[in-house]
Amino acid sequence: MSDTLVPGPRPGPPYRAVRRRWAAAGLALALLVAATGCTGSRERTAATEPTGDATPVAVTGPLCAALPSGAEPGSPGSLVGLPPDRALTWIPVLTTFEAAVRATGMAGELSATAGVTILAPTDDAFRARFSTANLDQLLLKETDTLRALLREHLATGARPVAELVAAGTVTTRAGSTLAVTAAGSGARVADRAETVCADYRAAGARIHVIDEVLGDLPVTAHEEEHHH
Repeated sequence: MSDTLVPGPRPGPPYRAVRRRWAAAGLALALLVAATGCTGSRERTAATEPTGDATPVAVTGPLCAALPSGAEPGSPGSLVGLPPDRALTWIPVLTTFEAAVRATGMAGELSATAGVTILAPTDDAFRARFSTANLDQLLLKETDTLRALLREHLATGARPVAELVAAGTVTTRAGSTLAVTAAGSGARVADRAETVCADYRAAGARIHVIDEVLGDLPVTAHEEEHHH
């Protein structure tokens, strides 16, 4: 049962510190994992785990160097054949986003036959946007609101970051049209979020890790300061 409670094998030395740094702090994440660990999570098989094969996949952004690489589990090459929801579990800085996908039952939407572009905010981005209490509320009770928020981070078609920049806009599955401009080797989305490690490839998906949460939900992170 322990295998179902942990997104991946114990991180190796190159990124153990990064995983600790970005591990989600909210109680809701622990509760969600406990609630789904024995019933909601699929048993791992060779088809749903990173193979360790270093399939050449070029990712780009300032955070990439701190994330798994080469033949390490969770490296870009090892995620190529995984369903998108499973690939998310192996990217150490996306524990909150992955928990939100699980809490809202949106794994199927990430595996749509038309493909999907996933703009996935880091755990730090969620903490900068929401208080722990607010995030707990979204994960455990306000799942319709959370589902709508996640759709602000999804677009139809598995589109590389260069293609998004060339198009100049992207329309999310929530119906929002967001401006996309070049930012270094990556992209700036909606004039606020930048890709920090772009162009992960999963089955029928491109995953671009971004540094801010999109959508128009209010910022509540400051509320925690008033409670201490």
